[in-house]
Order: sequence, then structure tokens, then C-alpha cells
Amino acid sequence: MARYSRSAGTDVKRAVRRKKKGKLKRGKSGKGGTVKSRKQAIAIGLSEARKKGKKVPKKRAKRRKKKTSTR
Repeated sequence: MARYSRSAGTDVKRAVRRKKKGKLKRGKSGKGGTVKSRKQAIAIGLSEARKKGKKVPKKRAKRRKKKTSTR
């Protein structure tokens, strides 16, 4: 069984193309400047697919760093 739907893949592809053209912006309203990295473009494409209700796995929970005691 596939993790991602085919249409989610096209959303990611669309986001990467926008990044290549320099049209993909950072931030909620797109005021944070242009996206520099390919990974960031993929993440934006996946989140857009998620908002549209396409089959995409949930975001991974942020991992907490273990505190090391200095004794």
C-alpha cells in the first residue's frame, strides 16, 4: 500500500518547479523571502497536499533532546 497518493506527488513536483523559477516563498503569507533548499520545497509541497486532504502521512513529532547531567 502506498504511503503517498499520486496527486500528492504532483503537488510536490509543482512546488519544486516553483522553487526552481524562484516563485516559492517561505512563511505563512509568503513574506519570508524565497526558498533556498530543495528539502524545504518538498516539505512545502507536502504540507500543501495535506491541507487539500490528500493521502500524506502525518508530520513527525519533534524529538526532544535528552538532558545530560554533568556530575
